[in-house]
Amino acid sequence: MNGQLAGKVAIITGAGSGIGKAMAELFAREGAAVTVADVSGAEEKVAADIGGLAQACRVDVSDAEQIDAMFASTLARHGRVDILCNNAGIGHGFAPLHEIPASAVEAVLDVNLKAAFRVMQRAIAHMLDSGGGAIVNTASTASYRATRGNGAYTASKGGVLAMTRAAAIEYADRNIRVNALCPGVIETPLLANATDAARREVIQTIPMGRTGMPEEMASVALFLASPAASYVTGVGLLADGGRNAGR
Repeated sequence: MNGQLAGKVAIITGAGSGIGKAMAELFAREGAAVTVADVSGAEEKVAADIGGLAQACRVDVSDAEQIDAMFASTLARHGRVDILCNNAGIGHGFAPLHEIPASAVEAVLDVNLKAAFRVMQRAIAHMLDSGGGAIVNTASTASYRATRGNGAYTASKGGVLAMTRAAAIEYADRNIRVNALCPGVIETPLLANATDAARREVIQTIPMGRTGMPEEMASVALFLASPAASYVTGVGLLADGGRNAGR
């Protein structure tokens, strides 16, 4: 590794599994002190396996007090926050939009959009005090492309991309870059429950002929968070094996 994040302090939400876990592992290898944040309890093992300056933080991002505690813990240990990967997210069962339970709509919007907004607000406030930083919000190909049966998730991820762009133009002159990673179909726990038939059907829509891996998404996030992307802000970077190229 090249130490692209040497000396940086990163908070990564949803880091107990999947893309967030891969981000935490890669960012730590690149020199960052990582706060591994998750609600599942898996954050303890992830942080322990990473070792070094990694610390675990149990946080439900839909709870404003727990968000504040996450930042307070990181600041107490390191004195600043340079990078936020706003990655925590949930899905809902596939259903026609008018049949999605109200509780599922509220939960998806609370975690994927409202919580992401609040976490980003906290990060920006601290970055303004310390001279700047980089934010990577995990959006989705759903931010660009709607699919049947996924209405609430699509709405939430469209909102993530919109808030990314809004923050990017608002803080570009304050040395804070804000970008979105837009993964396609990735081998994460959210995909684990898909039937073999559904998996085959979706793979047929991907020009590369395969699903993506969390480690591949982490590499894209690393680029967006690193000095290599110093002139990149307000971007929704699609990482989907070409799936959206032909839409």
